[in-house]
Amino acid sequence: MAAAIRVGAQNIITFNLDDFPAEALGQYDIEALHPDIFVERQMDLHEGAVVNVAKTHREALKNPEKSVSDYLETLAAQGLVITAERLANFEAVI
Repeated sequence: MAAAIRVGAQNIITFNLDDFPAEALGQYDIEALHPDIFVERQMDLHEGAVVNVAKTHREALKNPEKSVSDYLETLAAQGLVITAERLANFEAVI
């Protein structure tokens, strides 16, 4: 949290939201966001860019390589359920 305050961050992206209560962050105008919500917001702003990043990321996986379906299942299993659902609409290009 100290680093976020020091650099004037607007958000802290974390799976561990319990460690960053809104009451503590609010005085610094910082919001803690689950990564799935962060990606969802990014998709709302720049859907094509997020899809391209997902494609690049999936293609970079070599050990093991992942099919699009496997990639989306992995995202969901890691807690990025909304992300996986939204990216599924672009399965043909990812």
